[in-house]
Formats: sequence, C-alpha cells, structure tokens
Amino acid sequence: MTSQGSRRAGIRTLIFLIFPVDCHTALLSGFPSAMLSEVLLVSSPGKVILHGEHAVVHGKVALAVALNLRTFLRLQPHSNGKVSLNLPNIGVRQVWDVARLQLLDTSFMEQGDVPAPVPEQVEKLKEVAGLPEDCAAAECLAVLAFLYLYLAICGRQRALPSLDIVVWSELPTGAGLGSSAAYSVCLAAALLTLCEEIPNPLEDGEHTSRWSEENLELINKWAFQGERVIHGNPSGVDNAVSTWGGALRYQQGKISSLKRAPALQILLTNTKVPRSTKALVASVRNRLIKFPEIVAPLLSSIDAISLECERVLGEMASAPALGQYLVLEELIDMNQHHLNALGVGHASLDRLCQVTTARGLHSKLTGAGGGGCGITLLRPGLEQEEVEATKQALTGCGFDCWETSIGAPGVSVHSATSLDGPVRQALGVL
Repeated sequence: MTSQGSRRAGIRTLIFLIFPVDCHTALLSGFPSAMLSEVLLVSSPGKVILHGEHAVVHGKVALAVALNLRTFLRLQPHSNGKVSLNLPNIGVRQVWDVARLQLLDTSFMEQGDVPAPVPEQVEKLKEVAGLPEDCAAAECLAVLAFLYLYLAICGRQRALPSLDIVVWSELPTGAGLGSSAAYSVCLAAALLTLCEEIPNPLEDGEHTSRWSEENLELINKWAFQGERVIHGNPSGVDNAVSTWGGALRYQQGKISSLKRAPALQILLTNTKVPRSTKALVASVRNRLIKFPEIVAPLLSSIDAISLECERVLGEMASAPALGQYLVLEELIDMNQHHLNALGVGHASLDRLCQVTTARGLHSKLTGAGGGGCGITLLRPGLEQEEVEATKQALTGCGFDCWETSIGAPGVSVHSATSLDGPVRQALGVL
C-alpha cells in the first residue's frame, strides 16, 4: 500500500462517525477535486484451463491461460450522493444512498490491509443490499462482491465517494471461463485507482496501459476477496490469470507465471450443457478410489502432458515453428482421451471433437467437463474460409462459438477511443 494509503487506513475507525449532512461537501472533503470528472475504463480477460483439469485436484500441475474475451468496466465519479451498479449482462441495476452506506458499521472490514470476508459479514452485506438471506444466484453474488469491495476499499477514505459503475462482459456467465474473476479484478483495479491507492498508469495520448507489478499484486489481493464473496473458497487461479494475463502454472496452491507465453489462436465453443463442477470432481475421486491402479496413472499422465505443454510454450516464446503446433495438437488429443477415461466427457463434447477432427483440427474440453466449454487450436496458415466453415458447423450443432486467442494481456486501463464501438455502446461511453 502507498504511504498515502497507509495514512488513510490510520483514520478508518473514524470514518463512520461522519454525519454526511451535505453529501456533496463530504465528497469534496474526501477526494481531490480532479477525480470528480475522471472516467475510468478498465478491462480484464477471462480464462481457460489448457491442461490439468481434475488432475490439479490431486496435486498435479494445471496450466491456465488468459482468454481474450474480456470484461469491461466504466467508473464515473459523481457528486450526487448516490452509488449505482449496472450489470446489463445479468439484468442488475442497483442504487444506494452514500449517506446510508456512510453510517454502516463496517468494523468487520478493518482486519488487516486486505480483509477477508467471512460468512457472517456476507450476511450483513445482504441486509445492506436488501437481498434475501437465501439468495445465492449470480445476480445476488455480483452485488455482494461489489458492495464488499466498495466499502472495504473506499472506506479507507475520509468519505465514501458517489459513483456510477457499469460492467459489461464478452464472457458468458457460469461457463467456467472466469467471468466472476474478471469482474472482481475490474472492480478492484478501478476502485483502487479512484481512491489513489494505486496510480492511473494511462498517460496522455496513450490508448491502453497496464499497472506496475507491485500494483498488480494489490489488485490481485483485493480481487481474490471479491472472488471469496462469490465462491467461498476459490483457488485464486482465476483472478491471478485475469490480473496478469498470459499463462500461469498452478500446483498445490502455488501460482507462477509462464514467461513470454505465446498468444495462440483458438475457437472457444460453449456446448451450453449445464454441469456441476462439484459432482464431476466427486465422480473422479470415486473412480480413483475404485480403480486406483488405473486412474492414478491417468492423473500422472495428465500431469506429464501439462509439463510437456509448458516446455513447448517456453520454446515457442522465442521462435515458434509449425512443428511445435503439431506437438500441441497431439497433447490436446491425448488429454481429451484421458479426460474421457476419467468419466468427465459428454456427448456434446464428443460432437465438438468430431466436427473439428473432420476438418483436421484438434479440440479438448476445458474446465470441469460434463458439457460446458471446449477449445480448438488454430495453427498458423489456416485458411479463414476453413475457420468460418468450422464455426458454422459448430453453431449448427446448437453451440456458441467464438474465434479468439489465449495468452491475452491482463487487467488494463483504456482511453475511450481504444474501445470498439459495441463496447463503448454497452458501457454508455460517448
């Protein structure tokens, strides 16, 4: 935390003794006047698991890569005494009075520099948000994560800020693509920047910029707390990928970045078949107990696939060659067969593989399996007509399909002119 942030933290116990007789005056006293008109535009990527699904639960290596389908956030400071949250993808629109939030007892958020939420605190936030106690839907959890990050980060100021936040995403929710982590990372980055806990790295004339390593660490710590509000006990992989981008290696709680991971073109296909990650993880564990001498070697083999893929990606960073793409395709095929042997395949994923194999392409499930999403590697030199024909064939199966890339950059701040028209329209950027 910056020294300025430390000084603010020192007065946090006094924050909620302020009676905001005049919200406009309170806002001006809490924030530099220059911030009142500063619009922040932030984006962060989703993620896919390249290799290591299910094996990672049993101590093996998993490779997670940033997916260049992104979540975008616009933060507009105001002096109207209101805080509004607009999530058009899931139909959420909430508005709160700053004066009411200012008087809340948030002493439960004062444990350490980056306090971790506990269930009792989340229940308190539900009361604040006016949500039912038993609400566990994505819409409710998104609101709770916002409130937690807003109160915990901005509560370090002399007064809570009035602001308007819009978050729009290219990522489908509930598809195992890290949409909640991208949301939490965007919120953390924007709120920390607004409150001057970290600087805005975007210089005049720049289109896109990224924060320093030290600031990314802080963004990631706060985003992880947002993820804990939403998921309870997340691994931390999703928010780390969304923060740093590129590719990460995860094993037994340890996360490390793959240096200079190449951006690979892929098709991402959502079969739209719902599945329960918890049930699929339990089924693999049961199969391991029932057939230890069969399943344990499968998990070790998946681990070896992850390690070989990591080695090849390292080689490709300096001098990518067609031969390396052919190795990646073989690894994809082998892993898909292993995942089927673990019992986490599905007829929809088989269909995806059949469609792409018929066109000389190679696919595997990504995530928990049992439906959900799959990825297809697009090697260099592939004719665009062939790519389009494959996409049409997959959509003809009733699937959603995107042509995108993996190894994308992490959380970034943008100028309005750097965003595509549809993104600007969705965020209400003129």
